[in-house]
Amino acid sequence: MSWGIVLACLTIVLVIATALSFLRVAHGFVRVFSFPRLQILLATLVLLAFSIVLPADGWISPVASVCLVAVAIAQIVPIVQFTPLRKAQSLAFDGPDDDPSVVSILSFNVKQSNRHYDKALAVAAAADADIALFMEVDSGWAKGLEPLADRYEHVVSHPLDNSYGMILYSRLPLIDVAVRDLVMDDIPSITATVSLRNKDRFRLYCVHPEPPVPVVDSYGRDAELVTVAGLVREDTLPCVVTGDLNDVAWSHTTRLFQRISRLLDPRIGRGFYSTFDARFFFIRWPLDHLFHDARFRLAGIERLDRAGSDHFPILFRLALGKDDRAAEEPEQMDEADRQEARELRREGVKLERDPVGTDWEG
Repeated sequence: MSWGIVLACLTIVLVIATALSFLRVAHGFVRVFSFPRLQILLATLVLLAFSIVLPADGWISPVASVCLVAVAIAQIVPIVQFTPLRKAQSLAFDGPDDDPSVVSILSFNVKQSNRHYDKALAVAAAADADIALFMEVDSGWAKGLEPLADRYEHVVSHPLDNSYGMILYSRLPLIDVAVRDLVMDDIPSITATVSLRNKDRFRLYCVHPEPPVPVVDSYGRDAELVTVAGLVREDTLPCVVTGDLNDVAWSHTTRLFQRISRLLDPRIGRGFYSTFDARFFFIRWPLDHLFHDARFRLAGIERLDRAGSDHFPILFRLALGKDDRAAEEPEQMDEADRQEARELRREGVKLERDPVGTDWEG
């Protein structure tokens, strides 16, 4: 096979992968192409360099080069906002760490089949967060995390053996706690009102929707994201949404979530903080998130050391104030967004299949 044919075929693959990533089709086969933008960009740049250094005969190299440049630009635009080249969306907090308005939140998908309870406990001890959310918690993990009850007065435990169990620990008082299946059965979310040390309150939403996979629709995940966004939009308290959203920070569905909820993404203008896959440095993207009301200021983000899981734990520190001014306002929701959200919710509640991934951790 000639180099020209190889160059043409690889270019076509990258063009198709990039085009699919921009389609608004609620199916895993389409949604997954939004994930590896950085990887596709690097592959594109390498292939572009080869097409210039080792040009194929005839018209193939010029056409391939133009296509590859277009692919590179298309991949760069969504992810450049998660670099210092873009203005930060969340304002920074410049007060002391022990300010009573500050709350620290640890989010950690432990991976159900991972049994390194000691490593998770060590991470929790080192982070010393006010609130710690653990996902993919089954009965074994519930028992393994029991020592944390000595550090946290308030516990919301909902272990499941289907990779969607959750446990929430908090040393701050929790009020109006609810555990609900928002869209699909046996995929719970936790909602609670948190009382800070200065007695101010905010609403915490902990979510872990199903992941997109190439052979199944993504209505379960997409519907849960827009459902939570709608609840946040109608909430009268400042809100924080955190968890493994099984979606990348730059995807259409995550940006739709932001437009509906009006929450800010502290990663914008600061970095990727990729949390999955912790096992392979060359396949990583940001799946574990925190979005916050504009009245919060960002005191810090830190990706913590691996603790046996395929996800890195991530620690956020926020300070709740009164001013709802943001460094940069999120995009506004329009009628097309409302219509898309209604369609996703309508399709989500009609699902009768089992959640994706319930047999992955057996």
